[in-house]
Amino acid sequence: MQPLELGPNQPKQFYRGGAAIAAFRGTANPDEFRPEDWVGSATSRFGAEEAGLSQLPDGTLLRDAIAANPERWLGPEHAAYFGASPALLVKLLDAGERLPVHAHPSRSFALRHLGSRHGKTEAWVVLGTSGAEPSVYLGWARDVEASELSRWVAQQDSRAMLSNLHKLQVAPGDAVLVPAGTPHAIGEGVFCLELQEPTDFSVMLELAGFGLSPSEGELGLGRDLALSCVSRRALSQDCLDELLRRKALPQRGPENDARARVTDLLPAAAAPYFRAEVVVPGSGEATLRPSFSVLVVNTGAGVLFGEGWEVPLRAGATWVVPWDAGETSVRGEVQLLRCLPPLPDRAAQDEPSPAS
Repeated sequence: MQPLELGPNQPKQFYRGGAAIAAFRGTANPDEFRPEDWVGSATSRFGAEEAGLSQLPDGTLLRDAIAANPERWLGPEHAAYFGASPALLVKLLDAGERLPVHAHPSRSFALRHLGSRHGKTEAWVVLGTSGAEPSVYLGWARDVEASELSRWVAQQDSRAMLSNLHKLQVAPGDAVLVPAGTPHAIGEGVFCLELQEPTDFSVMLELAGFGLSPSEGELGLGRDLALSCVSRRALSQDCLDELLRRKALPQRGPENDARARVTDLLPAAAAPYFRAEVVVPGSGEATLRPSFSVLVVNTGAGVLFGEGWEVPLRAGATWVVPWDAGETSVRGEVQLLRCLPPLPDRAAQDEPSPAS
């Protein structure tokens, strides 16, 4: 099996964006409500049968191709633990406007109330920004009472929500881990690579101005139960420091481009949920061990090759790589972002039991 190049896959959303995705890919922007490109996705939108699923070049859904041969696509160890799920969802996200304040359920909450072994921890790798103060919001700055949170949501008090969240200015190259349950929002002008657990579970705290009804932000659970998945504890500065990696992407330059490097992008706490690497071949070649992966070519051009095959890499292109492609190598003046599922032994560290 060989890597397959993937075209844009931008399901309709309720918020604006998409221009940065079009510029990155070198394509036309379909419309202003296509702010997310679901790359190598075997996950459909919440409540939908196929929206969000990636198609392979021959028209087959990636989900169906994996289901037909999970060991070749995902590897025997992964398939034995996760079955036919890649255990990963990757997106390009362009916030053409500030996203509403929201949160995602944990694995234990999702297992109890949504019948899923996966919650939705996620991470952002900032690829570009625009505007005077590109920012993200992450976690409460103080403890919040249950009645207080319920009142903010009932009254749609956006000002109270935003003023009580940590506001972090971000720049290209920064990486942020967002643990499940943590309230958050992405600010206008932030273009990022987003890695997630493979679900579309979102509990919306902020609805006003986004054309959302209360039922759209409750996952069919009702408001009180849905809100119970939201952490109300303050996120300390020490925790923020552990969740944020400044300049995780290496800058271009002679001192950084000479030697081949494969380095971790995300904070260590991401490992039970997903992994991400930045691959820089330098003047030689970077070698990658076999794994299912989603590749995003961030800058430059180069070549990805394995035993008996070779494919060109160009900035803005995205690829899905089956485990069966074997050991691969990269050469050229290129910066490649490699998104990977968790290793089974690390995923088990946060695996809930049905009684939890």
